[in-house]
Amino acid sequence: MDVNLIFKIAAIGIIVAVLHRVLTQSGRDDIAMMTTLAGTVVVLLMIIGLISKLFDTVRTMFQL
Repeated sequence: MDVNLIFKIAAIGIIVAVLHRVLTQSGRDDIAMMTTLAGTVVVLLMIIGLISKLFDTVRTMFQL
């Protein structure tokens, strides 16, 4: 696993947290929630590729 992926996920988390805080303080709770949801989806899409690679490795390892 690449360390850069961890840093990317951390950066996305920090940016989303700051945006959520700013939008909540300005009274835009609905947009803040959508921003948090969008950040979560982006991180999940980044991780799906790694999970797929993990399943392929396990399948190859056990010759399934």
